[in-house]
Amino acid sequence: MITSKIFLAIGAPQVILIVVMIVLLFGGKKIPELMRGLGSGIKEFKDASKDDEKLEEN
Repeated sequence: MITSKIFLAIGAPQVILIVVMIVLLFGGKKIPELMRGLGSGIKEFKDASKDDEKLEEN
């Protein structure tokens, strides 16, 4: 219960701080590569969940 309230309290200053920290940690050139990897991982997860749903229906 407490963690859900913490996530609801995230505002613009916190988001900006998180983005700045990511840029400092990984550098500007590495971020697009990280985002591509994250996007492909999400796509694979969605495809796998769709395949799982199809198998359950049959």
